[in-house]
Amino acid sequence: MEKKFSHLDKSGNPNMVDVGDKAITERIAVAQAIMILEEEVIHQLVNDDVYTKKGPVFQTAILAGIMGAKKTSDLIPLCHPLPLTKVDIDVKFDNDNQLIIKCLAKTIGQTGVEMEALTGATIAALTIYDMCKGFSQNIIIKETKLMKKSGGETDFERK
Repeated sequence: MEKKFSHLDKSGNPNMVDVGDKAITERIAVAQAIMILEEEVIHQLVNDDVYTKKGPVFQTAILAGIMGAKKTSDLIPLCHPLPLTKVDIDVKFDNDNQLIIKCLAKTIGQTGVEMEALTGATIAALTIYDMCKGFSQNIIIKETKLMKKSGGETDFERK
């Protein structure tokens, strides 16, 4: 089977994919965003979730990530609006002092939730950036990537 861009019609114009004939299954996706923060910011966050003028950092980022996942179809033009059954955001430091944000998204439907998981992780990272920029603008959102997905025609898991 020849691969093609799924969101372009035969003329090359944008097209919302017709998922009407796909099976209704449980769809799960996990995405991850990695942030690099300066020591001053890490020091503030490691001992306890710091409170800024905008509120508690990690709890606010978790709520923002959930809201972002729910609004994905409003942000990405050709995404289907999905009835999400679960969105879970986890924020923690790894052994290299990188901040790891994971977003799990679930639905029961005819199309996957990869974009919702990616959006949730990204919005959580952007929220942390916004809340910590008073300490330093030298904050890097290093990467956002799909870690795994299941429930559709093809499953994926990053090694």
